[in-house]
Amino acid sequence: MSELSHPQYRVRVEKDVPSKTRDGVTLRADVYRPEAEGRFPVILSRLPYNKNLRTRPGDIDYFVERGYVVIMQDVRGRFGSDGDEYYPLIWEGRDGYDAVEWAAALPWSNGKVGTMGQSYLGITQHLLAPLRPPHLVTCFPVSCPGDFHENFAYHTGGVLELGWRVPNIVFMARDTAERLGHVNLIEPIERQLADVKNVLARPFTDTAYRRLPLMHWAEALRPIARYLTDYLQHPEDGPYWWSMNVTREAHNVNVPMYHVTSWYDFVQWGTLKQYAAVRDHAMTPHARANQRLLIGPWAHIFPYTVPTSRGTGDIDFGPDAKVELHEIQLRWFDYWLKGIATGILEEAPVKIFVMGENRWRDENEWPLARTRYTPYYFHSRGTANSARGDGTLSPAMPADETPDRFTYDPDNPVPTCGGSTLIISTGVQDQREVEARDDVLVYTSDPLPAPLELTGPIIVKLFAATSAPDTDFTAKLVDVRPDGYAQNLADGIIRGRYRESNFRPSPLTPGAVYEFTIDLWAISHVFFAGHRLRLDISSSNFPRFDRNLNTGEDQATGTRWEQARQTIFHDARYPSHVILPIIPR
Repeated sequence: MSELSHPQYRVRVEKDVPSKTRDGVTLRADVYRPEAEGRFPVILSRLPYNKNLRTRPGDIDYFVERGYVVIMQDVRGRFGSDGDEYYPLIWEGRDGYDAVEWAAALPWSNGKVGTMGQSYLGITQHLLAPLRPPHLVTCFPVSCPGDFHENFAYHTGGVLELGWRVPNIVFMARDTAERLGHVNLIEPIERQLADVKNVLARPFTDTAYRRLPLMHWAEALRPIARYLTDYLQHPEDGPYWWSMNVTREAHNVNVPMYHVTSWYDFVQWGTLKQYAAVRDHAMTPHARANQRLLIGPWAHIFPYTVPTSRGTGDIDFGPDAKVELHEIQLRWFDYWLKGIATGILEEAPVKIFVMGENRWRDENEWPLARTRYTPYYFHSRGTANSARGDGTLSPAMPADETPDRFTYDPDNPVPTCGGSTLIISTGVQDQREVEARDDVLVYTSDPLPAPLELTGPIIVKLFAATSAPDTDFTAKLVDVRPDGYAQNLADGIIRGRYRESNFRPSPLTPGAVYEFTIDLWAISHVFFAGHRLRLDISSSNFPRFDRNLNTGEDQATGTRWEQARQTIFHDARYPSHVILPIIPR
């Protein structure tokens, strides 16, 4: 590997540098550039969180000292940039295109532009890439989806991402109210924020999360966040969401991209889907051949420069989990923007962190071609309720077995306990308290005689009936250690009305048996000998997801709920099971 760019420049800052969008709106950016004569490649980031606060100076200086111009631009309607309102997603493609071309023409630019950033700063990259600005050379999106119905406002399975989506909007609303002069709204927003000490450290109170109807939040914030009303009025996928779904536009991408996500990232599904879509369908062979993917063991909010071995709930993933993203980014940008032979393209296209063994491994594709998708079936004598019950999990097909039953009460939902979340409790948590509930069915394997690696997507095929015209079913994969600790690995949910289609809902017939497919997303994890596989089944995961009220009415405007009597079948006719991605060892 050739020597990377090394620090040699002092940093000069130009504050609030204006640019015009095609429709005449002024956007402002802070430009960080080497204090030297000459022209340099540009790294652009666009964000709604305040260009002065979102990124630490050290994150910027690292690249400027090594010969890059770094531009941090407030998006339309936020902080230093003009605009009548802030509406996520819809302007970012066009505004991003204009920003790239503006940046390329700056007197300090050599005309080559790359993009960089995490979360919404990655979303802005996905949205502009299919528009193909002529001076865009490459992108480095971290922790961001491209399908904003399935993995942003809603979750795969058609359920509202309540736990982070509403607090995030309320948190951002005060800035917007002040900026747009809606002073009459500031006091009500302050009252809502009284439910939150720190939106990145503590969620709403339980009372706030339980507030019905959900449309209450939209009505309170409509003058400054009308997009929440639109989100709640469009629970199904369809034209509203397709207009900003860049996964559907992957065939228009023509640049190399380095995608980063993590096993406990709440947008993991969307990142993996976007990577695969661009890898398989990008406009040019050049773009298809130069997509890269890295999947770590972290959650969504990790220290941007150095993801640590901790920060994902209870677990310590060991020293190898610490990754210097700046070095990877520098190797990527040095190659594409400076032509330095860094060797990054000679490496395997996929890097994954295998949990349990806690080590990185190079792979040639995702999912892995050598995967053996293996069903593990539910078994019980009819009382799998809680970890004290008789539920088991094994590769053996069920015969004639008594179904399991539980009651789902929206007034007493199963609490969220870690997982791929944001704002609320994140990452690895001990599931034993949740598994003590009678409305959680628990199916556990015998202790494993040898290590077992699962790497890839996980799907549950659930045969179930309900007394309600609509309800939810949840599933969670757990590693039970010999000391009893129950580590959550992956989970998912399906809303009954979306069992066949996420854009054509259909009601359930009470008492009828249906097959529900629950997507648990993906993991890479080794179960050691003596550990046990476990699958938990229930009907709620609150407040991560909004509660199904079981009435079949509109979820956004509903205020009444009913209990639902759930029946889970596992017999020769209805063999409920989980499909595990087993990797031969």
